[in-house]
Amino acid sequence: MSFTHTFGVSSRKAISHSTACRLIYSTRKFSGSVALRSDAVTNANASELSTIPPQKRPIGGFRGGLFGFLLGFSVASAYASYHLLDEYKLASNTLQASVEELQLSTQKVSAHIRRIEAVEKELKALTESAAGKEDVNRVRAEMKKLYDGLHVEFLDLRSHVWGIQQDLHSISKKESTSIRV
Repeated sequence: MSFTHTFGVSSRKAISHSTACRLIYSTRKFSGSVALRSDAVTNANASELSTIPPQKRPIGGFRGGLFGFLLGFSVASAYASYHLLDEYKLASNTLQASVEELQLSTQKVSAHIRRIEAVEKELKALTESAAGKEDVNRVRAEMKKLYDGLHVEFLDLRSHVWGIQQDLHSISKKESTSIRV
């Protein structure tokens, strides 16, 4: 019995691979032993089996699970590394901003320190040129001596002028009392 006469198909190319396999297995005879089963399949359809390409092996459950796990792990790793890189960039930018802020504050502090040093130099120069308490006391004592000396001289001069004035007054009285003729 030929394959085309039994099923009424005129061309072998018109039957798909899965249809041909179903037809082969449905026409075979039931046999109980392994040797008879293989004889029944090979004898009945030897010519049809040579034209049908071998069936591909489907991916097994273990291989599919392993593939799915690796694919999921790869996607999760890529997602995590993307977010880690994003967090790294954010942290880096924040750190850069804080470093710039620290640099500005450091420049301000160094400017204040320079101004303080300049004021300290001026203060030191003024302190060196300014008179101390001892100097002020010494100058005060000298001024007191000078003032006292001037006061004594003033009194001496005044007494001298008063003596001259008295002499002049006594002479003028003598001349006014005496008559000259």
